[in-house]
Amino acid sequence: MSPILDRDLLLKLPKAELHCHLDGSVRAETLLDLGLEYGQPMPRQDADGLRDHMRVSDAHNLEEYLERFTVTLSVMQTAAALERIAYELAVDAAADGVRYLEVRYSPILNVRHGLSLGEAVEAPLRGLARAHRELGIVGRVIVCAIRSMAPDVSLELAELAVAYRKDGVVGFDLAGGEAGHPASLHARAFHHARNHDLACTCHPGEGDGAESVRQAL
Repeated sequence: MSPILDRDLLLKLPKAELHCHLDGSVRAETLLDLGLEYGQPMPRQDADGLRDHMRVSDAHNLEEYLERFTVTLSVMQTAAALERIAYELAVDAAADGVRYLEVRYSPILNVRHGLSLGEAVEAPLRGLARAHRELGIVGRVIVCAIRSMAPDVSLELAELAVAYRKDGVVGFDLAGGEAGHPASLHARAFHHARNHDLACTCHPGEGDGAESVRQAL
């Protein structure tokens, strides 16, 4: 008879987390703290209520699901906030037995209050590095482009990812609402990443059928 995989055993098993969105992984308590600090109202005023609100179960499509990210992004506009959120994410992952963590997000969404794109990359890298020093978990970053933005913006983000590939950025990705935004429009960005030996991933088939997968390939 095979042994029962209980929670304690699962926690002890070493794991790799390869698809984790930074702006989808903020602690509810941290959202409340940062909302108060930066004057951003939250849709719920207690951690349990906010945690339940952020767990999307009522979306009718991908675009509705992604709307919930506006809550977390509202407080992810400073270097201090980005560093804290990345650090806490790595701490929580380590507590689940994760040894290697790849965190993806789009820095272009974190510069609304004056951060440069470089600062928006360096801050999470600092948070991941701190967690590594304290807990041994290895954290890396994947820079995401957004389908609904102009291809030139995607190319700029690919160039950003390449510029930090020796500092902890390990990949380039395309995310966001799919309908009407084919991956092929962003081909130059992917070519730039691949031509500089940077790994690529893509979010296809979540909201626009099989043709979106063909576009990604």
